[in-house]
Amino acid sequence: MSSVLFSPIRLAGLELANRLVVSPMCQYSGDDGCANDWHLMHYGMLANSGASLVVIEATHVERWGRITHGCLGLYNDNNEAALARVLAAARHAGSAKFGIQIAHAGRKASAQRPWEGAGALKADQDPWPTMAPSPLPWGESWHTPREVTEEDMERVRSAFVSSTQRALRIGFDEIELHFAHGYLAHGFMSPVSNKRTDQYGGSFENRLRFPLSIARAVRAVVPKSVPLGARITGSDWRPDGLTPDDAVAVAKALKGEGLDFICISSGGVTADTRNPSTPGYNVPIAERVKKEVGIPTRTVGLILTPDQAEAVVAEGKADMVSIGRGFLDDPHWGWHAAKALGAEVARPPQYQRAGPKLWAPAAPKA
Repeated sequence: MSSVLFSPIRLAGLELANRLVVSPMCQYSGDDGCANDWHLMHYGMLANSGASLVVIEATHVERWGRITHGCLGLYNDNNEAALARVLAAARHAGSAKFGIQIAHAGRKASAQRPWEGAGALKADQDPWPTMAPSPLPWGESWHTPREVTEEDMERVRSAFVSSTQRALRIGFDEIELHFAHGYLAHGFMSPVSNKRTDQYGGSFENRLRFPLSIARAVRAVVPKSVPLGARITGSDWRPDGLTPDDAVAVAKALKGEGLDFICISSGGVTADTRNPSTPGYNVPIAERVKKEVGIPTRTVGLILTPDQAEAVVAEGKADMVSIGRGFLDDPHWGWHAAKALGAEVARPPQYQRAGPKLWAPAAPKA
């Protein structure tokens, strides 16, 4: 059996051994934006997961652009040095390539860590001011953000560029812009959260104006050999929100700005909006983007089994599959998927005695 999931793929100048990606997953464990020993252990473990690419969690361009006090940033020299240490150790330990997701949380910033309540920070928890395209809170009992000004846009756009340049100095293999999940860029795109009446609101084209300017500015500093892409919202899952038709249009616009790939996620525009619970619920949207836009596409969202992941790529519905919680549950998910699909993945020499060639329980069943 020949597995498509475990076949190589090229994005810009990056060669990847397979089409399996560890999705960016916030750890909420940083020290004032800096990665630490938790991240060293976490990403060192995932470097040997069997996935060809590990994408570092949402890493924010401003201190006040973080989601929580524990979220990573890449806005000062301390952040850069701390993350460089983690990446160097993970590269030394494993074979995966590493990407990074560059983000600004917008109106979802100043939040509690999930295990502390997952709501807005209270007055005694050191909250900070938030901003959004319109002064609408993300949900009940959330902070009311101030409306983003043109000066804010210029600052944030420059911060995206600066953070990207830091990521390139560190040596990341891929850059992913976070344009989904209700954060700042998605907040501008969605009619649910953007009620502006100026050139940045109203029409679809106006709502894309600021996010596209970020993509354009970042593309200008990322070498063509380094893949630059974006995670976008496939649907807001609301009748008044973004639709799969809009996802196709957003992807076309981003392709026009020179982006190399699109990752399809969805939801997150408001606190009370719920995503579907059907396995692979974003896959049909990714399939439309891949076929109608003609850009390398990956997708995420309740992709649970090796056979399901294989079908997504083998049937041409996406070029790559991104998995998050599956790798938290089983850090060797890629090894076990390869076994199930009759393929092989790189293992560190220290672990090769547990591989299918040297240990019968690891061999694929006949």
